[in-house]
Amino acid sequence: MLSRARKLWRNGLDLLPATGFHFARPLVLLQSDDWGRAGLRDQEGLEQLRAAGIELGERPYDLYTLETSDDVAALHDCLRKHRDCTGRSPCCEMNFVLANLDFARMKSDQFREIHLLPLAEGLPDGWHRPGLIDAFREGIRSRVFVPALHGTTHFCRRAVERHLSGEGERGTLLRKLWQAGTPYIYWRMPWIGFEYWDPEGPDEQFLPALSQADLIGQAVGLFSRMFSVLPHSACAPGYRANEDTHRAWAQYGVRVAQNGPGKPKRPHFRHGGILHLYRTVEFEPGIDLNCSVAECLRRAEDSFALGIPAIISVHSINFHSSISGFRSRTLSLLDELLSALEAKHPDLVYVHDREVVDLVTRGFVETAHGTVRVQVTKKGFFPAALARRA
Repeated sequence: MLSRARKLWRNGLDLLPATGFHFARPLVLLQSDDWGRAGLRDQEGLEQLRAAGIELGERPYDLYTLETSDDVAALHDCLRKHRDCTGRSPCCEMNFVLANLDFARMKSDQFREIHLLPLAEGLPDGWHRPGLIDAFREGIRSRVFVPALHGTTHFCRRAVERHLSGEGERGTLLRKLWQAGTPYIYWRMPWIGFEYWDPEGPDEQFLPALSQADLIGQAVGLFSRMFSVLPHSACAPGYRANEDTHRAWAQYGVRVAQNGPGKPKRPHFRHGGILHLYRTVEFEPGIDLNCSVAECLRRAEDSFALGIPAIISVHSINFHSSISGFRSRTLSLLDELLSALEAKHPDLVYVHDREVVDLVTRGFVETAHGTVRVQVTKKGFFPAALARRA
């Protein structure tokens, strides 16, 4: 009953007035999740899991693996081909998972405990991605990539730990995956939840505020080790974030909260001065055969008509190539999508999250290509009415 009441209360918020920002020029952002997160350990892991009785290939995320340096370089080169009205290339906000399971340590412990290996220290035993970290850092230096915070893990550790020593179906599946160097396959085991969200836990599934703050503090520390800066923007794994998540982010200096696709909302400030952005264009051509440039353009035009940024959501799996070959289709359609936006909107501006904060607080952003000014006005809106207009 309590959970239903809270859901009704949240839905009721869409009927209440809010104040957000209206942008006089078309803005385009790219937000991308799951970078650095290991999945299926390439062909060797695929064969090992099949030998253990797990048939893979039913859904695209069965073949989620890990990007290679070539995958990252190909995305970098694709983005560098494009320019907005100022001469700048698009910038991809990459949300990083900062640690992977340390399979070697866990195996020596008979998989009775979770051990993590920070991304800054490399990849788990059996994983080979030469040049990957250098490819990330090269893209960051050239300002085509911006690192952002996803989390330490993608799954909820508390949820997984309940099944470590069990002999039931869930514990058996975990051990089969871990023996093959694969942390999890979410659609086959949704009970693992997301980092701040335990689907079988109390308090409507979210972890307590102190637990979330501790996890976010760990993630921020790992982020600073990896990139030598603190994160400015964050997206919770699975988009599962609540007010406790936002407060903890604000405590560690995060200024932008990335929210998943849904009803269109104007960017607005909440919870300790965090600017909330909402993704408006789902672009997942590697895993969605129905994804089309025409539909993505329509959603981008809807955003521009409402005076809100077109925020393109694309997950890292779409650029993977070592097993699935998702990358080719994704880059081809991304090139087509960006070309169409540039041709139709000669005043289009590519920005990233930090620059949106600059625009709403100062009205301009300083770039290597000069000062970019955008007229930004505050406007009251009803979320439900805005959704109907879209």
